[in-house]
Amino acid sequence: MTIDLLEGQPRARQPWSDPAAYWAARSAAVADVSGPVATIDLDALQYNAMDLIVRSAGVPIRVASKSIRVREVLDATLAVPGYRGILAFTLPEALWLAKDHEDVVLGYPTVDRAALAQLAHHEDAAARITLMVDDPAQLDLIDAVAAPRARATIRVAIDADASWRAPVFGHIGVRRSPVHDAAEVARLGLAILARPGFRLVGLMMYEAQIAGQPDDTGSGDAVIRWMQGRSREELVDRRGAIVAVLRGLTELEFVNGGGTGSLEYTSADPAVTETTAGSGLLAGHLFDGYRAFDPAPAAAFALEVVRRPTDDIAVVLGGGWIASGPPVASRQPLPVWPPGLKTLGREGAGEVQTPLQGDAARRLSVGDRVWFRHAKSGELAERVDRYHLTIGDRLVGEAPTYRGEGKNFL
Repeated sequence: MTIDLLEGQPRARQPWSDPAAYWAARSAAVADVSGPVATIDLDALQYNAMDLIVRSAGVPIRVASKSIRVREVLDATLAVPGYRGILAFTLPEALWLAKDHEDVVLGYPTVDRAALAQLAHHEDAAARITLMVDDPAQLDLIDAVAAPRARATIRVAIDADASWRAPVFGHIGVRRSPVHDAAEVARLGLAILARPGFRLVGLMMYEAQIAGQPDDTGSGDAVIRWMQGRSREELVDRRGAIVAVLRGLTELEFVNGGGTGSLEYTSADPAVTETTAGSGLLAGHLFDGYRAFDPAPAAAFALEVVRRPTDDIAVVLGGGWIASGPPVASRQPLPVWPPGLKTLGREGAGEVQTPLQGDAARRLSVGDRVWFRHAKSGELAERVDRYHLTIGDRLVGEAPTYRGEGKNFL
């Protein structure tokens, strides 16, 4: 089927608000599908897509492809008014997507020489793809692959560091760009403008310490909220100054910021012309701990019980689909149905088997299914070749993942 997020009206009642009925319905929908099965509930996907639009408050949303990795979901989302353009994660992926999409921004610098050569000698792709840079050395590498006079003009955007350099605590945020303040960005902007074969068209500043940091998880929330409040205040001033100096040098097509966890704040910044979101569409469980929003569990996967070593332990086949990031418990897949199951401290989610313990395990039999949610929204797609699409207790179609289309970008 073709996913249509504009078809029909969102339900007044949210079926996931009744977990027992919701997971029972999803189990019924895939009852005849064998083996580990990954699913997307289309009601939940539609709800999340519309909720992100509301949260972005009229500022267009660029879709982060790494958090989806399913072309049919990307296409369906971009068909909804309020979404515009793709933020890709590798240049080979961007080249692939640009065959069908006119506005693809690469979210990270690239040194993929083969892909750069392809971009440099393909006028249409060069007109549709914007590379991300934060260092003149990245421009040098592009020139070494294809000399300016022998290639198409390369569109570039500057990635400026959005982390907070706190007076006492130092660097708070992720380690990305080396350019942080307006003067540093201006020097890089001037360096780009002085070089033939490049066109500076945009700016990106991703505030990971706000967008990617839950603030409603329990202990420590007050400190997190204080940090985020101070960081937002500093960033509005600094981003405004950076945008002003760049606009004094050249005309910018876009100023990108934010992520699923910060849409309300980023869209309120007058310097920002577009936000980015992707994780909030499929809703990995890392996004359960935010005060500002409550996404529906759109993507989930089920594993089957294969043995019962004790009365209170059921073992499912597979499960070790660990998310990237620090090696902590939150990166494990989360068993969500039946409730009350937990992994064992000494085993966790295993490569071939995952023991689950709890009272609910006593009621599980060989062949029963346990539902999990991945920590990250997009990484589940690297483990399966397709998502089964469900609406309530009906199986309505399939959508291949990047892996299912024979693609493995990173």
